[in-house]
Amino acid sequence: MLQIQSLQQLRQLKLLGLADALEQQFNQPNTYDGLSFSERIGLLIQYEMTYRNDKRLQRLLKAAHLKVPARLEDVDYSHPRGLGQSTVAGLQSNEWIKRHQNLVITGPTGCGKTYLACALGHHACHQGYRVRYFRASRLFEQLTISHGDGSYLKLLAQIAKMDLLIIDDWGLEPLTQSQRNDLLEIMEDRHNSKSTLFTSQLPLTQWHDFIADPTLADAILDRLLHNAHKLNLKGESMRKLMTTLTEDDHLK
Repeated sequence: MLQIQSLQQLRQLKLLGLADALEQQFNQPNTYDGLSFSERIGLLIQYEMTYRNDKRLQRLLKAAHLKVPARLEDVDYSHPRGLGQSTVAGLQSNEWIKRHQNLVITGPTGCGKTYLACALGHHACHQGYRVRYFRASRLFEQLTISHGDGSYLKLLAQIAKMDLLIIDDWGLEPLTQSQRNDLLEIMEDRHNSKSTLFTSQLPLTQWHDFIADPTLADAILDRLLHNAHKLNLKGESMRKLMTTLTEDDHLK
């Protein structure tokens, strides 16, 4: 009876990991009876910490809305696209996020920009960072809606809190004046305080003309690029290559 009451009280206190571990000790006395009191307490505390860390990770990954379930350990270096293991290892340290630096990944369609961005986001979540992925068109769509329903400032505040903001497929569609202003607000909030990752098919040399407003372009790019790491991927579309390999396999 005392055991049941203790487990109930732990769960009421939301010490769920500790409760599960203690229940396991109750159910397997032969496994734990030989341990000292301090050893058993240590196991309970460790289980609770592991449980909380796992729950936090799941919350971070769910909130990130990453487009693909990518992992850095699965990045393919076999295709010649200008992506070296040393470069990824440097980014994997997360030092650029700690220093509130930005990252710009450019390259042709299908070369793995989105996968790499999501893999870096996934890794950042594992290190406890708050991450949010947006496709550029969806981000601007949400911002437009927020202007209409009065939630604009709330959305900006949510974006500003993210340790890493990923804006994917930037530069595919012309910007409206409102979108230029919105982007400047986002970059101003994040300047020297958080990290932003852009992926784009558009070469960096064309970004100023793409924004199409010299004054706003100067302001946006100054906040984005002055402390940004730049990674330009090259080569043929990996999606096309993989499709070709699959078709070849079927012919065998």
